[in-house]
Amino acid sequence: QVQLVESGGGLVQAGGSLRLSCVASGTIFSSTNYMGWYRQAPGKQRELVAQFTHDFTNYADSVKGRFTISRDNAKNTLYLQMNSLKPEDTAKYYCYVFLRSQYWGQGTQVTVSS
Repeated sequence: QVQLVESGGGLVQAGGSLRLSCVASGTIFSSTNYMGWYRQAPGKQRELVAQFTHDFTNYADSVKGRFTISRDNAKNTLYLQMNSLKPEDTAKYYCYVFLRSQYWGQGTQVTVSS
C-alpha cells in the first residue's frame, strides 16, 4: 500500500513563500510520470494546482508564474514551491500519484494572511 505524507504547510503573510513536500513510502515516484498537487478551500471543490502528466507539466492559471512543481526520485519526494502567495491560495493541499491506482496524501494546510 502506497502512503503519501505531505508537510511544509503553515501560516504565511501575503507575498511570502512556502515549499510543500510529499514523501512516498516506496519508490513509486520513479515508476510513473503522473503525479501532482490539488487543493481544497472550505466550501469549494478540490482543484488542480500543478501536475506532471507523462511529458508535460500543467499548472492552474491562478498559480502560473508563482508555483513550481518538482520531484526528486532519489528521495521519493514531490515538491511544490509556492512564491508570491495570496490570501486566495489558502487551502488544504494534497499530493497524489497515479500508478494503476490513484493514491492521495492526508493534506497539509496552507493559510495566507493579508
